[in-house]
Amino acid sequence: MALIKWKRITGEDVTNGKDEKGSVLKMWMLFAVLSAVFAALTSILAKIGIDGVNSNLATAIRTVVVVVMAWVIVFMTKGQTGLSDISRKSWIFLILSGLATGASWLCYYKALQMGEASKVVPIDKCSVIITLILAFIFLHESFTWKSAAGCLLIGAGTLLMVL
Repeated sequence: MALIKWKRITGEDVTNGKDEKGSVLKMWMLFAVLSAVFAALTSILAKIGIDGVNSNLATAIRTVVVVVMAWVIVFMTKGQTGLSDISRKSWIFLILSGLATGASWLCYYKALQMGEASKVVPIDKCSVIITLILAFIFLHESFTWKSAAGCLLIGAGTLLMVL
């Protein structure tokens, strides 16, 4: 079992860690798995919590919680010291990302309120396919046969679950 020090999680070294045998771990993989677990919890908790609540209001409440939590973590890790170092380009793209996130959350909550979580979530996760295509077009990341096969399987799996 991997030993993860709080210091690493809080920003000192989140790229690689070592397990008890000294093997290098890919910390980004751990965070990606945790992200998936929390995203799954988000869907279930939201579906239960949105019952009888306006979806836009529910999104606003969720957003406030996320903002408070994010700033608490920033201050706990002393990340606020880098605020003045953020470039104009980074500001623009972070703001655009925030707007996209907001639009995604508003649509997601409305879909979740109207539909079954077991059908809404797979469609939402098609963002993986869209991200791979956009990363190829705009970020010039490689699109391999494995990427293409994965996209096809995700798309087929989504259709299978939704229809």
